[in-house]
Amino acid sequence: MRDSELVDGYALEETRCSQQMPRIIRNAKIACIDFDLRKMSLRFGVQMVMDNPDEVEKMRARELDTIKERIDKLLDAGANVVLTSKGCDDIAMKYFVSRGCIAVRRVDRPKLRRIAKLTGGKFLISLADDDANETVPKDAIGSADIVEECRVGDRDLLFIKGCSSTKAQTIILRGSHWYMTEELERSLHDALCVIKRVLESGRVVPGGGAVEAALSVYLEKYAEQVASREQLAIAEFAQALLVIPKTLAINGGYDAADLVSKLRGYHAQSQMEIPADTSPEDAQKLTQRKWQGLDLTTGSIKDRIKAGVLEPAMSKIKSFKFATEAAVTILRIDDSIKIARRERPKDMEGHE
Repeated sequence: MRDSELVDGYALEETRCSQQMPRIIRNAKIACIDFDLRKMSLRFGVQMVMDNPDEVEKMRARELDTIKERIDKLLDAGANVVLTSKGCDDIAMKYFVSRGCIAVRRVDRPKLRRIAKLTGGKFLISLADDDANETVPKDAIGSADIVEECRVGDRDLLFIKGCSSTKAQTIILRGSHWYMTEELERSLHDALCVIKRVLESGRVVPGGGAVEAALSVYLEKYAEQVASREQLAIAEFAQALLVIPKTLAINGGYDAADLVSKLRGYHAQSQMEIPADTSPEDAQKLTQRKWQGLDLTTGSIKDRIKAGVLEPAMSKIKSFKFATEAAVTILRIDDSIKIARRERPKDMEGHE
């Protein structure tokens, strides 16, 4: 798991067509194509019958020449790395090996389109131009700093590093077995979603139940000022907010009543009016107690801002709204209808 890494580039699970091709190419020029680089038979089962064997050999030689001409046009345009979604036979491999280039076959089309976008090139479906000839457009070849095939675990991966158009990043996760790797992926996905929410809202709040405890103390004080039956609802809402810190303490294996009581005490002190004769140091300590939250590693109350335990404010606000809407929806239900359980027919002896 500790071998997981962040790679500055794009990683492909496909490898070189031939081991005789170079493993690394610097200042790479990449061509992404969507046509075959192998000798193809006629489609739809069409067969050509010729009496002259020389004509058959000429037709086969022409097929080989067509492959060579397409490869030469790609390489003459400056490409030294060719990625194709189709096949690449031994004849084509020989041409790439002799020119010191890398060829990769059977790459998925979505990956090729992404690589073309990252490297500043184009995804070529064919080489046909407006004049019924085959040419390679000048802007069809992408570029990258390094294209390298590296060994990761028990397999080889092709890395495209230093893409010219967009800064691509690839995260390689390692695990001792499949289940651990899947769990790592889910955890990483959650972390990236948190970062996304923080960048969207631009605000963070301390974690560890600090927000819920502070809001519970504030609402209890506010409920005492309400001279109506709404006071009961506000007080119950304040008590419901303590479910989050209590659950955190229980999951950590600690006494929830003790920790939550200490946490509420800290936040109650932070919301009190500071006496005039209080020293600046003590006043600052009381003010900073609003950042206190549960530390489940040591089972104590600590400053969550200093520890770096933060949550996006957008997610916290939405969770409060959705929980409140769910509670209101349940309270609006006047009655419920329960469908009777379906009974299976019984035989003469009373068995189902």
